[in-house]
Amino acid sequence: MRRQFIKISYFLCLAVLLPLYTGTAQDTGRVFHNISRTVVIKNIPFNLKLQAFTNGALDTSYSGVVDVSGLLQKRDGDPDTLTEIGSFARGELEVENIVFNQSGAQVFMLTETEQVQSIPVRVLPGLLSLLPPLVAILLAIIFRQVLVSLFAGIWLGATFIWDYNPFHGLLHALDHYLVNALADPDHVAIVMFSMMLGGMVGILSKSGGTQGIVARLSKFAGTSTGGQIMTWAMGVFIFFDDYANTLLVGNTMRSFTDRLRISREKLSYIVDSTAAPVASIAIFSTWVGFEMGLLYTAFKYLGVEQNIYILFVKTIPYRFYGIFTIIFVFLVALTGRDFGPMFRAEQRARRSGKVLGKNAVPLSDHTFDKIRPSENTPLRWYNAVIPVLVVIAVIIWGLFYDGRQALYAQGNSNPSLYQIVGAANPFPVLMWASFAGSIVAALLAMGQRILSLRETIEAWLAGIKSMLIAMIILLLAWSIGQICMDLHTADYVIYITRGLFSPILLPALTFIVAAFISFATGTSWGTMSILIPIIVPMAYTFSKDPSLSEGSGQAILIGSIASVLSGAVFGDHCSPISDTTIMSSMSSGADHVDHVRTQIPYAVVVALVSIFIGYFPVGLGMPLILSIPLGVFLVSGLLLILGKKTDHL
Repeated sequence: MRRQFIKISYFLCLAVLLPLYTGTAQDTGRVFHNISRTVVIKNIPFNLKLQAFTNGALDTSYSGVVDVSGLLQKRDGDPDTLTEIGSFARGELEVENIVFNQSGAQVFMLTETEQVQSIPVRVLPGLLSLLPPLVAILLAIIFRQVLVSLFAGIWLGATFIWDYNPFHGLLHALDHYLVNALADPDHVAIVMFSMMLGGMVGILSKSGGTQGIVARLSKFAGTSTGGQIMTWAMGVFIFFDDYANTLLVGNTMRSFTDRLRISREKLSYIVDSTAAPVASIAIFSTWVGFEMGLLYTAFKYLGVEQNIYILFVKTIPYRFYGIFTIIFVFLVALTGRDFGPMFRAEQRARRSGKVLGKNAVPLSDHTFDKIRPSENTPLRWYNAVIPVLVVIAVIIWGLFYDGRQALYAQGNSNPSLYQIVGAANPFPVLMWASFAGSIVAALLAMGQRILSLRETIEAWLAGIKSMLIAMIILLLAWSIGQICMDLHTADYVIYITRGLFSPILLPALTFIVAAFISFATGTSWGTMSILIPIIVPMAYTFSKDPSLSEGSGQAILIGSIASVLSGAVFGDHCSPISDTTIMSSMSSGADHVDHVRTQIPYAVVVALVSIFIGYFPVGLGMPLILSIPLGVFLVSGLLLILGKKTDHL
């Protein structure tokens, strides 16, 4: 009886499941999926990309025709409703330059013979794309709580993206944006580089190497002026990568500048101002390949043959912001003059010896400050210098090795030096360098019996721990950068400024737009990626204007390209949510809000000089040979007029 029941049950299950299985296998229904944006901005052009799936798998053999219709308009088109026949190729269809002129929930209707499918798209007002970064920046300035401010911006942006639902926005801020920011291999490389470099500096401090440098340098620079000039020189010397520059200079010089009563605000300003401004104009740096890659693509799109490296070199004299910033920082250090919040910070440090403000919250953990050598520890400067030189040497070797390997894999057996550096991936190289520096620092400390193995590991871990808060802030900064990309913040900024450009004004206005985008999004490379494909074709077209001489047209072209690169550096330099700004505060042990607040007046002064002495005159045809000397003269004069001598004890 029991066996009969089991048999009956078995056949009943087959009778029920077999038709379902057969029906699924025979189902030839086709489904179209939107793999492009599900959130778009009102009046901003976008491309709709669809894929055809049959039985749940991408059907690359499908080449059918569908009607694509909905409440939208094609760019430069008159009708408010689009009805277009779309033909799939290898299972994909892309309809370009679509513009929604209404916000809210919109729908595409896809019709294939008698089958109709709707594709929902959410259209947001453009103003909403600006709110997350602006809210983060304003909250950071008002409440001086960077962690809370950045997360508030991420949460707000995620809420907009997930149908204005704050609960869903909170969940996806965590499981989507923060997780994906940390999952990015390049981001992980930066975190590992920063943590291991912090560990290395922890060993240098505990073994007396850092204090040895301070004691040694004090013989050559016993005043705040000498200390600032030496910090500036070290920043210019490490020109090949802005991340390496920031972390090495800040961590190495912090104890030295503290001893000379130089405020942490001033240290972080010098560190920040000799990082990206220097690396961006160096003919040999990790920036070269990235910038050349963007320019190559832009000119290839135009069908114009161009030696990209020569073009890159030609833009260097037009990088007014970077050039004037480097000179301005040197003049600030040399003259001992300051103005604005920086003057008050320097007065505090000189008079009271307090390198941090009363309510300051330094970005590095206090554990780092507690890693001090014992009284009988020998203060040997070379125990710090050797690991730092190893880091620099490994970075230079790593860039050459990685770039050459990449080019060899592409079949280029005789690459030039700039090609090698341009092809290198800096992120693994930085990891190699910080790891090598940590190993060398540990071997020196243990080999001289200054530290035991246990003490070395504890010092290394304490140095890593000191970077934890900064790494969290960096993670949040990357997340809000992704929010800005998903909300198309940069596209909206370009849209609202689209009618302002003319041949004469193009370099200056490009600098302003690039600065605004970079400040709002906190990324210079992202800004360059967005604007170079737009500005290069525009500038190239303007340069061929028959009303302009050949020299003026070429100056407008090169000046406009340089203004994108310089404006991106300026905005990134000032932005509270920029990774390099955060890393400058971190490596210098400065309060992040204080660093931004004291740095912005200096950066704005240099930017204004760059616009009115550099980019406006370039558009008007002023020779470059006049712009740079006039700019140097003006920044020097403004410093003498605005600045005051900091009181010395």
